[in-house]
Parts: sequence; structure tokens; C-alpha cells
Amino acid sequence: MLEHVSDPDSTLRRTFEAQREAAAASSASGPDLAARLDALARIATLLDRSGSRLHSAISDDYGHRAYPETALAELIPIQAAVRFARRRLAGWMRPQRRRVGAAFLPGRAWVMQQPLGCIGIVSPWNYPLFLSMGPLVDALAAGNRVMLKPSELTPRFGALLAELLGERFDPTEVAVINGGVDVARAFCALPFDHLLFTGSTSIGRDVMRAASANLTPVTLELGGKSPVIVCADADIGRTARSLMVGKLFNAGQTCIAPDYVLVPEHRMASLTAALLGQAGRLYPRIAGNPDYSCIISDRHMRRLDDAVADATARGATLLRHPDHAGEVEAAHASGRFVPSLVTSSPLDCSLMQDEIFGPVLPVLPYRSLDEAIAFVNARPRPLALYCYTDDRRIEREILARTISGGGTVNGTLLHCAQPDLPFGGVGASGMGACHGEAGFLRFSHVRGFYKPGRFSGFTTMAPPHGRMTRRLLPLMLGRR
Repeated sequence: MLEHVSDPDSTLRRTFEAQREAAAASSASGPDLAARLDALARIATLLDRSGSRLHSAISDDYGHRAYPETALAELIPIQAAVRFARRRLAGWMRPQRRRVGAAFLPGRAWVMQQPLGCIGIVSPWNYPLFLSMGPLVDALAAGNRVMLKPSELTPRFGALLAELLGERFDPTEVAVINGGVDVARAFCALPFDHLLFTGSTSIGRDVMRAASANLTPVTLELGGKSPVIVCADADIGRTARSLMVGKLFNAGQTCIAPDYVLVPEHRMASLTAALLGQAGRLYPRIAGNPDYSCIISDRHMRRLDDAVADATARGATLLRHPDHAGEVEAAHASGRFVPSLVTSSPLDCSLMQDEIFGPVLPVLPYRSLDEAIAFVNARPRPLALYCYTDDRRIEREILARTISGGGTVNGTLLHCAQPDLPFGGVGASGMGACHGEAGFLRFSHVRGFYKPGRFSGFTTMAPPHGRMTRRLLPLMLGRR
């Protein structure tokens, strides 16, 4: 297991070639069911025995991260994903019958799933455990070998992950590659059988460009500006609490965090007041609060400061809970950014153009539901969409008239934690989906086969064409 790469090209290539050779030496169908279940069991044991160590490493990389956030967003969903895959893997692996076209009866058609081979996974810093181990579970369930590149912004976590996986897997099965940007570039240039990248849209373009040189298929889990539509019938108190819980989780450093809120203009004042009230109730203080996570780096803190300053300098209004407003400097000194609402944001400011990735939430009014839906649809397709309504007709209308990677109704974030739901983006927010059976299929090659019966109309009508062909063709062409 590799903890750090000093010579990225040669070391990465050796590891990759070792995995490729090991895959070639094994059955084309990959590990059998027992071997795959054993690999998943090793992941489950790692999580059970080392969850607290993994959290401590992540918290150290952040400066501080609340343990319940690591447990709820990383440990518990991965454990659920492992259990889900182990229960259903036999069914996923089983060849599946398919219908045969009437013209080709009698015959039999079926598909079988085979591992792609060697999978590359590039994971981000915001949920380093879930977004590395989640795809790893999918890839191992599909019978692949995996090289995994954690973010350079979480070096303690990356080193521990290399140690823990190295104790349970041979490097030809799973290899963890740690290092900086140069290592990541070399990693993405390898001729993987599939490459999964989770991160920003801008870097996703670079990853896709590097993969294209090898015709490596890619899955991109990106981000974007995930909208919230608060409908006229929504309960403001329940909505505000749900929104603040989701927005402030991990201090807003979540790719599917609510990025802006659309609310009927006559409910704008009541919603902003309720959001501020919930921020104060959830986090009575910010500086040094063990329940409130730090911003990952000084660079990201400056980015948030600059985005808010740009918006307010151009006429936006900044709102903060009274108990938080007086501790901005103390919060910054402890690595935390004070929860902030922004109203009257210019639509061309960075808060409304770029993914915020922090505890800042623009709130915008709308006059009609058509206007809100048009506002969402006029922008790049988001990774997630949220709506709050108790009217099933309105719910169906919003979901039918918008496009997003996924979403939650009357809540936020929670669709991502469901092991039987595909998770991925669309358009600018990504391509391809993982989780559960979708992840198994993402890292599998689905092969189709057909076997004719003893009598085959196709061969019966072989040249030289005569009376039999003239009789059968009208019958076959007339079938519907």
C-alpha cells in the first residue's frame, strides 16, 4: 500500500500495471461471489474497528469537525451501503433473461455482468471517507481492482486510509495513492478501465480531458448551485429548521447543500426571520463550538469572505443572528465561518454564479411558481433540487418541470444516504451515477448474448433466396 508518491509517473505506472496483470491472470468474470463478499466484509470490519480513528484524522485535517457529522454522513451510510450490497450481490451477479424478438424465435437472450478491470477513484476533501469508500464498495462488489486517490487537503485521513486498507488488501486489489496536484494529474492520465472523480466542475473538465487521451470512460460527480423552492403552502417553521440543518451541516461544505432559496415574496420576511432563529437555536455560539465544523482551509475562508464582501458592496443585504453577529472575528480565529443569509444579491455576483460551499445562503423572492421554476431551469442543471410543499400536485409539478441529479422533498441531503437510490449529476453537475445496484452496473460491463433454437428463421432464409424466403418475409414484416 502506497502512502506517498515521490515519483508519480513511475510509481503509479508500476502499481497500475501490477493490478492490470493480476486482473488478466484471473477469470474474465472476476472474483466469484464468495471472494466479493469477503472483500465487502473486510470493508465492514475496517469501519467497525477504526471508525473513531478515521473521524479523528478527518477532524485533524479540518481543524475541527463534529463527530456526529462524520458518523451521520460518512460512517453510517457506508455501513448501510456494505450491508445492502452484501444482501443483494448474488442477485446482481446472476445472468438475466431478456426478451427475444418475434422474428428470431425460437431462441434465448440474456445478459451477464463482468468487471471492467482496474478502476480509478479520485475523492474530495469534504466527505473524504464516504466519497472514497462508497465508490470502493461499488467497484469491489462489481469484482474490480481499485486505485484510490484521496484529496491532498486531507493528508492525515489519506495516510490512515492507506494504512487501514493496506492491512486488509493486497496492492493488486486496492491501492491508495497519496500526494499533491502533480500526483492527481498523473493518476488521471492512467489508462483505467473507468475513472470516477468527485469534485468541482472546473477540475472535472481537466479530469475528463486527461481521461480522453486514453478513451477512459468517466463518471463525474460534481456540484453546482442546488436550489430550494419553498412553496406558498409550506410550513415556515418546519421548513426553516430543515433548511438550516441541511445548510449548516459540515458548515455548508457539502456538494448537495442548498445553495440558494426561492420563496414567495409575501413570505420572504417570515422565512428569513425563521432561518436566523433556527441558526441561533442550532448553534447558540460559533467560536469554539464543538458542534460546528471548521472551514477546511484559510484559502476557502478567504473565498467565502470575498464572496460576501462582493455581494454586499454591490447592494446585497447580509443577515446574521444577533448572537452570531458579534463573534465574527472570534469565529474566524477558531476556523469557523458565521452562518449568513444574503438577500437582494445581484444575479451576476459570485454568490449566485459559483457554488458557495460554505454556510452562506442567498434568499430570493418569487411572484409565481412558474417564475421560480423558470429561474431554476434558466441555470445549469444542479446536482440536487429541494422543494417544500404539502400539496402533492405542486410537488409533482415541480419535479416534472425541472431537471437535477436528484433531490429530497420536504428535506435536504437525505436522498444521498439511500443505498437503493442512484446518486449522480446531470449536465454541468456531472455524468453517471453510483450507489447500490447503479454503482454495481457503473463498474460492470453488461454483455448481451443470443442463442438460437434448433430451427432458425434467419438461417432458413439464407441465399439463394427462394420460395421459403418469399413466404416468411411477409409474415415477419407484418408482425407487430
